[in-house]
Amino acid sequence: MISTNDYFGGSVKSLGYQTPAGKSTVGVIDSGEYEFGTSQHEIMIIVEGELSVLLPGSDEWQLYSQGERFEVPAGTSFEVKASRPVAYLCQYR
Repeated sequence: MISTNDYFGGSVKSLGYQTPAGKSTVGVIDSGEYEFGTSQHEIMIIVEGELSVLLPGSDEWQLYSQGERFEVPAGTSFEVKASRPVAYLCQYR
């Protein structure tokens, strides 16, 4: 079954689905700045566009582009900035 997710007043939307390896979501982040909390380990893969990310424990923003990925441990939070819409795949492992 496919689930829908809507965050930050509709500025971030995703579709969730289950795979043999675990839950995944595909979605779009609209222009803006957002902070996400994690309950599971997350692997974020940029499908299209660019996303600036402030990972837990870091003082420096890092830019991730199409085809690049970053990981976020469970029980933490991370911040993102998008100057235009960004498509992503998030794997919860």
